Amino acid sequence: MKHNKKRNTAFIYEALVKEFTKCVVENNSERKKKIVLVLKEFFSKNTILYKELELYNILLETKNINHKVAEKLLHETKEAYHQLDEGSVFSAQSQLIAAINKGLGQEVWSNFVTNYKSMASVDAIFNSKTSIKKKVLFEQAIVDTMSEKPEAAPIDTLRPLDTLAYGSFIKKFNNKYDSLLQEQKDLLTRYVTSFADDGFELRIYLNEELKRLKQSLDNSSESSNPPMVEQKIEEVVNYLEGFRKREFTEKDLNKILKTQELVCELTAND
Repeated sequence: MKHNKKRNTAFIYEALVKEFTKCVVENNSERKKKIVLVLKEFFSKNTILYKELELYNILLETKNINHKVAEKLLHETKEAYHQLDEGSVFSAQSQLIAAINKGLGQEVWSNFVTNYKSMASVDAIFNSKTSIKKKVLFEQAIVDTMSEKPEAAPIDTLRPLDTLAYGSFIKKFNNKYDSLLQEQKDLLTRYVTSFADDGFELRIYLNEELKRLKQSLDNSSESSNPPMVEQKIEEVVNYLEGFRKREFTEKDLNKILKTQELVCELTAND
């Protein structure tokens, strides 16, 4: 079934988040601010696209539940979706597409979203133009996915139709970002989505992560390091101790990302 990703709200949101993450890593502050403005305008709470995205995520993120519960959840989610005004959704999507094309450019649409296939399935379920037969098949697949056991969960991969275009992008993306540590990816993810909850999850994460980093650095300073290394470690520890007294900024983000890498190297005795 042909799928228009520009009319898939879940895909648009994930593509913007990917673009935002790239800007953070590349320290492109101007472009990052533009993306934040778009996200705040179209995905803040009480907007029609935020409500639609929540319904997408119910079906995309729910895992390991009873089969009958999954069927009930699908039914209730569809009912809630049909309560949304279709014209308002279409109009908001049109404005969002125009804002992306004009302010950010066509490259946003080329961002690789790993669960694109599942997003397309949910979109087909919500779409009133989908044939009954196809809709039933998509619904069954979604119910099966929500009720699968963790060990049996399949890897959701995408086979791009345009192999040359997507292949080139994926290669560049993987070469640039696959070297990030898992803790760096976790930090970036929470920073990117912090606008949605006023940074609540980010603050919780930082509270634990800063404790871990400080403890690791304290342990490292007990070993026989060269004086210059010891001095630098002490400077980083002092920075972490003073962090709680001020607001989190992009400069802090970069410092913490570097500290995470430092701790990893010290732990590995590199």
